[in-house]
Amino acid sequence: MPLHDTAAIQPVDLSDAERRALDTIDLDEIRSELVSLIGIPSVSGSDAECEIQHALARRLDECGLDVDLWQADLGALRADPDFPGEEVERSEAWGLVASSGPGVPALVLQGHVDVVPPGDLAKWSGDPYAARFAGTRVHGRGACDMKAGLVANLAAVRAVQRVGLPTSRPIGLHFAVGEEDGGLGAFATVRRGHLADACIITEPTSGGIVTAAGGALTFEIRVGGVATHGSTAYAGRSALNHFVPFLKALGDLERRRNETVDPLMTGLPVAYPISIGRVRCGDWASSVPDLLVAEGRLGVALDEDPAEARAALEEAIQLTARGDEWLRHHPPTVSWTGGQYASGRLVNGAPLLGLLGGALDSVGATTPRQPRGVPYGSDLRLYSGAGVPTLHYGPGSAQVAHSPREEVDLREVVQVAQTLTVALLRAASGATS
Repeated sequence: MPLHDTAAIQPVDLSDAERRALDTIDLDEIRSELVSLIGIPSVSGSDAECEIQHALARRLDECGLDVDLWQADLGALRADPDFPGEEVERSEAWGLVASSGPGVPALVLQGHVDVVPPGDLAKWSGDPYAARFAGTRVHGRGACDMKAGLVANLAAVRAVQRVGLPTSRPIGLHFAVGEEDGGLGAFATVRRGHLADACIITEPTSGGIVTAAGGALTFEIRVGGVATHGSTAYAGRSALNHFVPFLKALGDLERRRNETVDPLMTGLPVAYPISIGRVRCGDWASSVPDLLVAEGRLGVALDEDPAEARAALEEAIQLTARGDEWLRHHPPTVSWTGGQYASGRLVNGAPLLGLLGGALDSVGATTPRQPRGVPYGSDLRLYSGAGVPTLHYGPGSAQVAHSPREEVDLREVVQVAQTLTVALLRAASGATS
């Protein structure tokens, strides 16, 4: 069924063509599409991460778009000095791009297809990959991060294609794997030469506008000790005990790095977090552990060179070790593993901000227009780093992403699809602000 009565849309600057396009957006189709995509358990590095790309490629073919579905050369990508890293094993990865015609697209809508694992299944109210409804809210792994964004992108491009409106420039869609563990999909897409005049990534922003994303660097700290029987612990050196001072050092470093932050990040409790996500220590309950391995992530400030961020953490660890007699002679090691997200931001003065703001006004969106930054890494920095002005705008809240509470409101998905439809039409016709 049609989603809305366009006569109820009050703003005065919607053209007849835009209204006709909005009339083709269908709520039932959006609901069905979201349920279908949640049902594909496309965890980073899984076979389903490849499966979903092929499923989406079939949908794009049905839209009458020019489709480029290719198997990524993982060896070549990993050998690239700018490779963004990865945290899961992959033997296969697929890129997917679609365009309404030849030439550089005026605007592309981008989204990542991979999701994080569900974690403890007991924390879920049901199968994480079987969508459940509570009124207009849809629950499931990937509901907001970011299959709702994918559905909004598809709905917007379909709306444009269905009315067959004449446009002077092509529009496009990019679907990427591997965003959750570094961004190899977007990296491969850019390396293949798929660029655009502008890009909107439909990450969950609760319908707000995000123009900057801090970076995140995965690290590993290895702290040694001396094993002995637990009954004679005094004769050994516990790696666990020796790790404790480093936790304080990381906390102190986080405070120093957040004393002054970019204005886009001032609304965040912690703009550039440092956290430990996993600790492995010991192999027997009655033994003193001789090795502790801690893995975590270091937040990168906007415009900060990742090399400088790495150096700051390494220095904090080294200084702490020098303050302990035993650690001075048995220093810990720091290595940089997994995803390596630099920060990124929309360039000042980019017409994309005006284009999106105008589209939001035209569909009567009530979400804030004030741009803000977010403290997590994303594909934004790979597009902006390639010279493509890029921002985030999408349905759902990041606060429930990666959790058993993950959900999205269909009303948000619909409004994002409406906004993107208007933005695509205006970008393709040359009306960029």
